[in-house]
Amino acid sequence: MQSELMNAYYRDTWVEINLTAIERNVRSLYELYKDKGTEVMAVVKADGYGHGAYEAAQASLVGGATFLGVAILDEAIELRRKGITEPILVLGRTRPTDAALAASMKIAVTVFSLTWLKEAETVLKSNEPLSVHLKCDTGMGRLGLIDQAEIETVSLFIHQSEHFDFEGLYTHFATADEIEIEYYDEQFQQFKELSKILEDHGISVPYVHCANSAAALRFPERAFSMVRFGISMYGLSPSPEIKELLPFKLEPAFALKTTLAQVKKLPEGKAISYGATYVTKQDEWIGTLPIGYADGWIRSHSTNGGTVLIDGEEAPFVGRICMDQCMIRLSAQKHEGTVVTLIGVDQSSSITMDDVAKRLETINYEIPCVISKRVPRLYYRDGILASVKNPIQ
Repeated sequence: MQSELMNAYYRDTWVEINLTAIERNVRSLYELYKDKGTEVMAVVKADGYGHGAYEAAQASLVGGATFLGVAILDEAIELRRKGITEPILVLGRTRPTDAALAASMKIAVTVFSLTWLKEAETVLKSNEPLSVHLKCDTGMGRLGLIDQAEIETVSLFIHQSEHFDFEGLYTHFATADEIEIEYYDEQFQQFKELSKILEDHGISVPYVHCANSAAALRFPERAFSMVRFGISMYGLSPSPEIKELLPFKLEPAFALKTTLAQVKKLPEGKAISYGATYVTKQDEWIGTLPIGYADGWIRSHSTNGGTVLIDGEEAPFVGRICMDQCMIRLSAQKHEGTVVTLIGVDQSSSITMDDVAKRLETINYEIPCVISKRVPRLYYRDGILASVKNPIQ
């Protein structure tokens, strides 16, 4: 079995995904909320933040999640076609012309427009009801209704229509991952007020949700009937600032590795890579790695002091990162084929997703999302290789 899985990809650069870590992260949140009766939505949009949507969804369901969240209808359809039967919500906009398709596949969609609902009704006339979650904009400035009168009108329309199942009401926080919570408080209080509109009209929905990973971890007393667990189900803190405030330790699930494709000793004065931006200062051992910006390992890694780990030691990038390859400076001669860690643990050393994000002056969310699909994903459960995903094979 192991040899068959290893033959499912043919390059020496790969991602390792720890499914057990995802299960444990979700289980820890589930345990935090189980006595409150609050359900957990596992957010697996963007191919599970680069981890693999289907695999992450399965792991999260084992961990206690009961609902899945995606960004677009295509992502929900992919999960259905792969056999996922649990409830799914599309968090982004779905075309009203696709309402019947969503309903037929029992996929809930986000709504925030009376016009959209009326257009969707025209294609739902002879179909089963479409489950919808009404989105309120309490300060994010993206999708959602702001005006209370409009929220009341749309809520009543959904409630009174035979073509819709009013399944949820929700909003999204803009600053729950920051130390200062004044703006978060304002959003939360506004959402509480908006939710009373439904209560005042006797409308009850199964799912009221506002907490993203940061809010769910920091403010469990402020959860409603469901919380949305996104970045932190993959073992990453929503921000470095609140890492020490989290109620339990998160287990990172993502590691990126490659190998030394070639090792050679270059004399002083030799230029390396495009533009000849790096010139050896003395005799130097240079290792070539089979990973580049086409894999999502962008050129900035070599201009911002980026390093990798090899045999537990740091090795810096030298010269510009190419489309498919890059170079590092070695402390000594190494064997070709030696494993190199770009993200993850190597002996007693590690390079975390936060380390890489800081290097690139971005957030940890972005890093796994941009590692391209041509990098195969190897899925491990309890330390044993369970499956391999290689979309370009």
